[in-house]
Amino acid sequence: MADDPQVSITIEGVKFGYNGTEVLKGVEFEGKRGEFIGLIGPNGSGKSTLMRLMNGILKPQVGTIWLEGKDLDKMKVDEIARVCANVPTEFTEDFSMSVQDLVFLGRYPFAKGLWWDNKEDEGMVAEAMKKFGVYHLRDRRFSELSSGEAQRVLLAKAVVQCPRVMLVDEPSAHLDLKYKLEVMEHLRELLSGNVTIVIASHDLNLLAKYCDRVMILSKGKIIAFGTPREVITAEMVEKVYGVEVVVLDDGEDIFAIPRRTKRREEGQ
Repeated sequence: MADDPQVSITIEGVKFGYNGTEVLKGVEFEGKRGEFIGLIGPNGSGKSTLMRLMNGILKPQVGTIWLEGKDLDKMKVDEIARVCANVPTEFTEDFSMSVQDLVFLGRYPFAKGLWWDNKEDEGMVAEAMKKFGVYHLRDRRFSELSSGEAQRVLLAKAVVQCPRVMLVDEPSAHLDLKYKLEVMEHLRELLSGNVTIVIASHDLNLLAKYCDRVMILSKGKIIAFGTPREVITAEMVEKVYGVEVVVLDDGEDIFAIPRRTKRREEGQ
């Protein structure tokens, strides 16, 4: 694979399955520096599996994932962590550590000693907690937080990791409307630092508003990959989700408004 400095992550012919059932069927795409990529698709399409493969939790059964020109399968865990940050949709709630200590874990890949408590790290952690609205929770136990608060803490932890690739799975799942928009705005700010962000979500309108390109995954294959206006069309949504929608364009954003499910005609 050519080492293109403008490409952060490349997926080449990746296949993966569980217990003999193929979930991903030859997925291929590139993510460029400073690009915000949205990943959508119905339940069971392979989104979460693809995210786990990209952060090294799972390994491709066929194909290769390249992270900044290096074969992800041959990279060490700490090496991956210095490049790629992961924000999962599900999180362990039994952390007994404080919010501040958990966010500090984002600096772990760069620690030179037993701990990472220099002034620069402290400043980065405080700034990230303030940005995501959790600074006032810094002394609370992570296990005591609401789902929305915990999600924002994990986002702060990922940001202090200073990633060049950031993988975010369903960031709006536990957030109210205000925080959904704020989180997406903060993520877009990271793009100026040439970060590549891949975000998986069921919220078509949120991705249409903030993403540069949107990828649609269906039955383990990428069936569309382009700008939101190219990809999020009434025909494509109906094909993938089986839902009739109206797509409106106000000149600035597009909105997919569901009307009804597309019921099969009797006998089909």
